[in-house]
Amino acid sequence: MVPTSYYFILSGILFGIGVVGVVARKNVLIILMSIEIMLNAVNVAFVAAGSYLGDTTGNVFAFMVMTVAAAEAAVGLAIIIAVFRHKETVDITELNILKF
Repeated sequence: MVPTSYYFILSGILFGIGVVGVVARKNVLIILMSIEIMLNAVNVAFVAAGSYLGDTTGNVFAFMVMTVAAAEAAVGLAIIIAVFRHKETVDITELNILKF
């Protein structure tokens, strides 16, 4: 059996990779994928904590996070497609205006 601390370490590593992706990259698609990695890291921590405590609350929270992640991906991709059609780029440095 794998100790619970390993899951938390994995969660921390995944969250760190996501933060680096959000901060360091300029492509909007990479930033969205990094946010998904961070949300999945939180899910791993929720499920590990729920398993450690013998409670299903962690699984319920993980399911809620997955629902929010799916909605975020759908809305984010729709916004990116709309911006790409107008500006023909997904580089975050060139998307510094809020009004077209």
